[in-house]
Amino acid sequence: MAKRLIPTLNRVLVEKIVPPTKTTAGILLPEKSTKLKSGKVVAVGPGLPGKAGNRIPVAVKEGDTVVLPDYGGTQVFLCDKEYHLYRDEDIPGTLHD
Repeated sequence: MAKRLIPTLNRVLVEKIVPPTKTTAGILLPEKSTKLKSGKVVAVGPGLPGKAGNRIPVAVKEGDTVVLPDYGGTQVFLCDKEYHLYRDEDIPGTLHD
């Protein structure tokens, strides 16, 4: 069984962040408040080859928190954990504190 997946080209491996369904005080949160789909970047590919032979790097790096699209991506299971593989251009942006 594979222990680590290294994406090819401009692909990004993301572990989705599951938003909490209730607060620390035990109050249940409505589904609307947990709508933003985000994930943590686990691994990135080396990037696409450019016309001049140089590599065009991926826009995100390992450890970034990213906004995920509603659809798309390839579901991957590694060591009983669920990950998703996206193309770099399918990720709309990163989240910062």
